[in-house]
Amino acid sequence: MEKKSVAKNYRFMAIMIGSMILGSIVGFFWPIVQDADGNTVSSGATILKPLGTVFINMMFCIVVPLVFASISGAVANMKSRKRAGKIMGVTVATFVITGAIAAVIMFILVEIFPPVLQPWATLPSEEIGEYATLSQMIVNFFTAEDFVGLLSRKAMLPLIVFSLLFGLAVNLNGGSETLVGKFLDDLTNVMLKFVKIVTYYAPIAFFAIFADLVATYGSQVIENYGRALAVYYPLCFIYIFTAWPLFARFGGGKGAAKVMFQHIAKPAIVSLGTCSSVATIPTNMEEAADTGISKDVSDMVLPLGATMHMDGSCFSCVLKIAFVLGVFGQDLGFDMLIPVVLVAVMSSVGMSGVPGGGYIGEYIICSIFFPEQIAVAFPILVAIGNLVDPPATMINSAGDYVVSFIVSRFADGKDWLHKAQAEKERAQAE
Repeated sequence: MEKKSVAKNYRFMAIMIGSMILGSIVGFFWPIVQDADGNTVSSGATILKPLGTVFINMMFCIVVPLVFASISGAVANMKSRKRAGKIMGVTVATFVITGAIAAVIMFILVEIFPPVLQPWATLPSEEIGEYATLSQMIVNFFTAEDFVGLLSRKAMLPLIVFSLLFGLAVNLNGGSETLVGKFLDDLTNVMLKFVKIVTYYAPIAFFAIFADLVATYGSQVIENYGRALAVYYPLCFIYIFTAWPLFARFGGGKGAAKVMFQHIAKPAIVSLGTCSSVATIPTNMEEAADTGISKDVSDMVLPLGATMHMDGSCFSCVLKIAFVLGVFGQDLGFDMLIPVVLVAVMSSVGMSGVPGGGYIGEYIICSIFFPEQIAVAFPILVAIGNLVDPPATMINSAGDYVVSFIVSRFADGKDWLHKAQAEKERAQAE
């Protein structure tokens, strides 16, 4: 991969992180000043907060049509009906199971090493909101009370489910050949351009947001983000060398882990260089073909995995929830394990395969856990997302290749890899 290409793909992320750092410096040296009675004497860098609020509100306006158009359009315009068969079922089940495993691992880790040890401010519990019961959580995952309820940013998961079913209905009615299918595809492109336009303002917004946060809460903000990264980055690399070999061994049998490591380096490097799961699809397909994975398996698993297989994002989702709960002085107890894992797995479906993909995951987390504190929680979550994006993308996209081993086992039998390797050796000998 050319150095210029890598620099181009990471340039905006570098600008965003630079803006956050610069804002933190301004907030540190221009803090809010209060007297002994808690009255504000000087607002400091908090006067910049409206610059960040403008960006947040604009993204609120974009998220609902973006989610509907992108997910409905993707399902509506699927070319092959074989996606609905055995391979489709095994693929989705594998994505869900591996995502749940990743979420549980991170949940246990943040229980042992919480990213935030002291709350940033004392907030009454009712301001944060009561958590729904498990039965209410399940209902709210899939449905809203009426159609109008789907148009709220607080109903992201029901909107995703509705979008999937709507897209399936369009696909059954003719898919990409219908006017609705073409409209959804065109609307998706328009909304992505809309996001791109608004995102140009993001560095200014995040400069203001972090200036306000540090001016209000001090150096504790920086310390907590550093602690979160110290948890996340090592876990990603441990996962690569423990979970991936186990997945490959289960899918391909004896020797599969060795084969997997022989082919995984290129997708991992491409994903780090492009910071995009979608951009890694061609490389994943090339390595899958060289491994001997059936074309119908790779054609299903790899494109679908670019938007649905998000183990790295499941890691970050749990970390984000634990982080913001800590900020508000709330405990992440084991009684929250099932809701948190469900949100991590379900929200991964709505995350785009392109860098910065509309911040859908952050909206879902806020709508479920912090609906009354969304203006505070959202920028905190996005900041964590930006900081962990490179290793998360690598786990997400290179992991698609690993999952194809598992799907191949169920599609082509336990000995598919041995047969493929033997056929490859015969071809080389001829």
